[in-house]
Amino acid sequence: MDGHFVPNLTLGAPIVKALRPRSRLPFDVHLMVDNPASMVDDFIAAGADWITFHIEAETHAHRLAAKIREAGVKVGISLVPSTPVAALSEILSFVDLVLVMTVNPGFGGQSLIPESLLKVRELKKIKRDRDLSYIVSVDGGVNQETMESVLDAGTDVLVSGSAFFSGSLSLE
Repeated sequence: MDGHFVPNLTLGAPIVKALRPRSRLPFDVHLMVDNPASMVDDFIAAGADWITFHIEAETHAHRLAAKIREAGVKVGISLVPSTPVAALSEILSFVDLVLVMTVNPGFGGQSLIPESLLKVRELKKIKRDRDLSYIVSVDGGVNQETMESVLDAGTDVLVSGSAFFSGSLSLE
């Protein structure tokens, strides 16, 4: 987070670089920033395995996706709740992951916007119809009460922050 695309600031490439030697797990970087192309090289060099950027923040999404992929990193594209899936139509065949934000990004602890789950269903249908291979992820308001509806929508990956760190999310 850069304090511009969303109001908060968060971890940068130096933190990813410092953590990379300590884990073999995949590092998934979600750039909630204006001008993500200006930051991608630093995160690639730091050891990111996945880089997701927002369609709303990048005019040349194909160019950035190609740059990420050429570096051997998986490409993700994200959209905020007010952006329709149609905005991703031309980039879907170039990405490995589509991240549906189910809250307005920038602050933890928000309530999931249920209408956002319609996007998951739409993305799964497009994936089938066009024989694409991306996975669909959901971020925002995922907790014990919403997890079932998120999974029922067809989500492949759930991102949970506040509920996980508060200990209120049980995967059993």
